[in-house]
Parts: sequence; C-alpha cells; structure tokens
Amino acid sequence: MNLKLVAFDVDGCMTNGGIVYDTNYIESKIFNVKDGLGIVSLKKLGIKTAIITGRESKIVEHRAKELGIDYLYQNIKNKLEKFKEILQKEDIKFCESAYIGDDINDVSILKRVGYSFTPNDATSYAKNIAKIVLSRNGGNGAVREMIEILFRECDLKERFIKLWE
Repeated sequence: MNLKLVAFDVDGCMTNGGIVYDTNYIESKIFNVKDGLGIVSLKKLGIKTAIITGRESKIVEHRAKELGIDYLYQNIKNKLEKFKEILQKEDIKFCESAYIGDDINDVSILKRVGYSFTPNDATSYAKNIAKIVLSRNGGNGAVREMIEILFRECDLKERFIKLWE
C-alpha cells in the first residue's frame, strides 16, 4: 500500500480518554511521547497527518502544532465529511489512508480506509469494524503501535529507523 495520509481521533486514541479539570476548571490531557515521535516520523517520511475530533480543546491545538499535524479539525460532528475533504484536497484515495478511532463516531471512517485501527480499550462498535485491534490502550502507546504496524506493512520500517540514526 502506498500510504499517504494517517488520521487520528484524540480522546481515547491519542489520550486515555480521561478529561481532568483543576479547581479553576482548566482542562488537562496526557499525551504519550512515543506516539508523538511516531507522528513526527510520519511527517518526515512525507506522509500527511490529520486530527479529527469531536471535542474542542486548546491543548489539542497546541499538541497538533507541536507535532506539525497538517490538518486539525475539532468539534466535528460528521468526521467522515472532514476526512473526505482532506482526501479530495490532497488527491488521496481511501485505500491510501489509515485511521485510528475508538467509538461509534469513528466507524464511518474505519469502514472505508485502507488500514483501520482501534486501541485495545475501544468500544465494541469500533472494534467490530476496525481491521486491527491494537494490544495497547488509548494514550498508552496505541498510536505508536499503529504507526509501527503501518511502517512494517508499507515497507517503511528501514526508512523509519534511518530517520533517527
């Protein structure tokens, strides 16, 4: 497969799905640094990246900028519509894309992409559709596990390793 786009849901995939508020109602999220290095590696290999999430958060905006994410869509009710917009803009086919999602609002994309993934702790709705259920939970290296599988499946493993030598 010629991989051209990898897209991510946030809560439950890039994070463990927990939302923490301090006493001033300031939201916090925990991201996995290994996931981040994997995403940066995708970018270095010329693969487009996107975040499509149903919630909105300044924290996610900051993380997307930090990682150099190409497309960030927050507060999205119809994720498939935004995903199709990216594909059209970049002239990419569904079969040239991968997606990780963990709940029912991700199923429409999971059904169509070339590679579909869910974290181990995803809902049964997502797990029953995804081609690959990962061994790791969301926020605990699931994104990195997905990226390493993609590198093996798409014959990019050696190029990935050479990026960091």
